[in-house]
Amino acid sequence: MKKETRRTLRELGYYSTLGISIALSIFIGLFAGVYLDGRWGTHPLLTFIGLGLGIAAGFKNIAMAVKKSRKL
Repeated sequence: MKKETRRTLRELGYYSTLGISIALSIFIGLFAGVYLDGRWGTHPLLTFIGLGLGIAAGFKNIAMAVKKSRKL
């Protein structure tokens, strides 16, 4: 296989997992907040904080992908 084709396939694989990575970071933050709210009885507060942290982690994943694409 040509070097350029391998590089293209590697990049395609990386960017195809980006969506899964973003969704997982949001859901992990959300579920952690829901769990902690249930455990400590602070119902909406920690859910929103966990969701916000998950969204921030998702944006960080996007920023890292953009930074990586600029290096190429």
